[in-house]
Amino acid sequence: MRLPSPFPFPQQRSRNSGGRSPFGGSSDGRSNGLKARLLIALAIVGFAVLSYYLKPGDVNEVTGEVERVALIDPEEEIQLGLQAAPEMVDMHGGQSRDRGGQQAVNIVGNQLLDALDRDLKQHDRHNPYRNAFRFTLLADPQTVNAFALPGGPVFITQALYDKFTTKGQLAGVLGHEIGHVLSRHANKQMARQGMFQGIAGAVGVLGGDVNSAQMGQMVSSVLSTSYGRDAELESDKWGVRLMAMAGYDPRAMIDVMQILDEASGGAGGPPEFLSTHPKPANRVEYIKRVIAEEFPNGVPDGLEK
Repeated sequence: MRLPSPFPFPQQRSRNSGGRSPFGGSSDGRSNGLKARLLIALAIVGFAVLSYYLKPGDVNEVTGEVERVALIDPEEEIQLGLQAAPEMVDMHGGQSRDRGGQQAVNIVGNQLLDALDRDLKQHDRHNPYRNAFRFTLLADPQTVNAFALPGGPVFITQALYDKFTTKGQLAGVLGHEIGHVLSRHANKQMARQGMFQGIAGAVGVLGGDVNSAQMGQMVSSVLSTSYGRDAELESDKWGVRLMAMAGYDPRAMIDVMQILDEASGGAGGPPEFLSTHPKPANRVEYIKRVIAEEFPNGVPDGLEK
């Protein structure tokens, strides 16, 4: 006796079957339901992807490049960063009481911005975030990290600051974080996240249950957590350029990578910095290439280390 196929093709069905599956119930009904969910899911994915790729780009006022961003107006980025800043401070134990350290962070950070202003003026460009930049030394004595919020707030923890032995090393980290703001990495990430959330919603619709929807949200979270390798290397390049503009020896950035590499092998485990940035060892060679491009005749003497 031949058993019926659990997924019969149309030509295999009996003329008297009435479209019913050999296991009971309507195979046509289930098939139509799946097709409907599939069409809805494809429509959601298509809309999310097209919304991202067909949305008119915005010209970055610093670099002159056309970019896909979520917030077109830099003022919106600034407001977003200002709103999030207090929470970031609270998460890291408040502002540091190290007045000398905070003063150094302010001085070096503004030296980098002043140097950038001079360079941009020569190219008839300007920094729309200039007056919104704030440099904060956080009290956190354990978390080795530095980060920037959209629009200008830049933070560095006491744990990382205490590992520096020169102003040049501090300039390298601050320059890197300034680069994230200038390149609008958080803004670009929000634009990508909007696309990923649309795809995640499609996964939930296609699965037709809560677990599938939750899985879709998890996919969205994983895909849009960090800036990505290219963005981090772009910020490394900004760090080198800003250091050179401000009169700091960019080779101090290599020292920073060594400091972070050593910190990653400590008893406390990898620093938080490494959870959002590529491994230092993988960035050293890139930084060396950028330095060679900036100084084809070699780094001149007299730059502050």
